Amino acid sequence: MAAPPEDTVTDPGEERVALYGADGLPTGEAVPRSQMRARNLRHAATLVVVRNSAGEVYVHRRTDTKDVFPGRYDFAAGGVLQAGEEPYAAAVREVAEELGVTGVTLAPLGEDDYADADTSYHAFAYTCVYDGPITWQPEEVAWGEWVGVERLREMVATLPFVPDTVAVLGGRIMPEA
Repeated sequence: MAAPPEDTVTDPGEERVALYGADGLPTGEAVPRSQMRARNLRHAATLVVVRNSAGEVYVHRRTDTKDVFPGRYDFAAGGVLQAGEEPYAAAVREVAEELGVTGVTLAPLGEDDYADADTSYHAFAYTCVYDGPITWQPEEVAWGEWVGVERLREMVATLPFVPDTVAVLGGRIMPEA
């Protein structure tokens, strides 16, 4: 029996991921998430910084089972855009799934690009203000708490944070004093 083509979904539960070009636009191609990760294909992802009305930022630690940057700290919820998904809708979906944040309007923080040996993507960044309860998705979040910007700076300097969020949003969320 021949092996399926590399972009064929063999696990019906595996999501298809839209591929993005260097221009920050979808190429029209989609592959299973496992192929995107295995081949480090350029895709799109959302980053959502959740703040409360006191100006604190919600920081969380990723589970040790995450497919990229497991066990690291992050100050943005987010994830990969699925095939055919719009960035804003993906951001709303991801922040609801990961942290239980719903009923808020996301404000755009802009777009950027990130690439390293583990991931390559076009980022769509957002922020929101939320004072409700945080409900972790147990498969993705192992710990979290609200922290002020100065404490966030200290944490980023001393703990293993995901490099993409720091590179894309660090200067916007933790501007130089």
